[in-house]
Amino acid sequence: MYSRLVSTRKTRIVSASALLLAVCAFGAAGVVPLAPDASDLPVKSVAEDLALPNLSSQLSTLEGQDQKFIHEEKIRGGDTLAALLTRLGVDDAAAATFIKTDKIAHGVMQLKPGKRVQAQTSEDGHLQWLRATLVDAKGIPIQNILVSRKGDTFVATTKAVQLERRVEMHARNITSTLFAATDSSPDGVRLPDSISAQIVEMFATNIDFRGDLKRGDHFNVVYETFWQDGEMVRAGRILAGEFTNRGTTYQSVWFEDPASKQGGGYYSFDGKSLKKAFLKSPLEFSRISSGFSMRLHPISGEWKQHKGVDFAAPIGTPIHASGDGVVEMAGVQNGYGNIVVLKHWANYSTAYAHMSGFAAGLKKGMKVSQGDVIGYVGMTGWSTGAHLHYEFRVNNEAKDPMTVNVLAQAPLSSAELSRFRLVSNDMRHRFTLLRPTDTALAAR
Repeated sequence: MYSRLVSTRKTRIVSASALLLAVCAFGAAGVVPLAPDASDLPVKSVAEDLALPNLSSQLSTLEGQDQKFIHEEKIRGGDTLAALLTRLGVDDAAAATFIKTDKIAHGVMQLKPGKRVQAQTSEDGHLQWLRATLVDAKGIPIQNILVSRKGDTFVATTKAVQLERRVEMHARNITSTLFAATDSSPDGVRLPDSISAQIVEMFATNIDFRGDLKRGDHFNVVYETFWQDGEMVRAGRILAGEFTNRGTTYQSVWFEDPASKQGGGYYSFDGKSLKKAFLKSPLEFSRISSGFSMRLHPISGEWKQHKGVDFAAPIGTPIHASGDGVVEMAGVQNGYGNIVVLKHWANYSTAYAHMSGFAAGLKKGMKVSQGDVIGYVGMTGWSTGAHLHYEFRVNNEAKDPMTVNVLAQAPLSSAELSRFRLVSNDMRHRFTLLRPTDTALAAR
């Protein structure tokens, strides 16, 4: 038992405002004596008995329980299982034997240096559970491993990684180069290299990042990141970017409509696609061996219209889809040899002939995206050398792909445009938050 002393005092407060009101109302007022100083008032002591908690009984209860401890360590170069378990506080021969011999559990020892491992042990070091995450060749988590105690034995299970997606937004000023700006961290965050690369790709058609950048240029970027257990695993896609170069601002926002079969792409804030609808060249070629013109056919010897462009390249050179579309044909056709025909939006189609072979799994009705490999250069059909015969067709009529003026993808429908505005307005708001202070914020 102990006593607590409480002091109480009575005070009287005279309101100056009340006194002023009284003077105004009656024209005169008596002088009210001020309250005595608080230090002159008597002090009243109050004694109160308080009971102390029974700590001894609580401690004895805890002593009767088997305490659990959770440890976390990172894999070190040259680590052995014994060294790792020691740092984790595990003193359990049965657990060590299980991890060495079990096919799933042994995956723990395949982790690269720097990766985390967690374990729970009893007070005497017996393992209760051990958890680790396997990654692929690019360091991206793909599977969680869990080793659990079941009585006197252990079981190992795997579970697909469930990553937490976050959206981050940052602003940077250019003082020298783009990569110097992304490496700086005025807000404590260094932008991932993959985001820097995407910035270059996003604005490369408007900005020469080797020679056009000027001190005082700046950019804002919104991108996604993926996390597991409070640790960032990887950066994802840029969701919106804004770059001011020499006084001119360029903007781009990613839009992927879940209600549409079209893939996602980057758009200006007024809803116009920034992606060119068709590649000028569907492969890395050495030269154009024959253009879209009248010519003497190399096999028949007849003077006739050549309705495509021939790109000379070594056999086996990958051929890419020049635009988003659907495979209309993948097979053999007369003098074309192995040919793929893609149907694009509206009335556009493209044909790729004389292939040595098709991409694995390519078949009629399959959807492909611009840049996907659809086959390989060959010399099948009527061909005197290895090359790709490429045709660009409008309403099934061949046009010169080098001169056709198709700059943008299919426009958004009215319904898609309405959904796009919801996305673009959100990104506009984020850019507004970034502009006034040029400090980085994170929205999660």
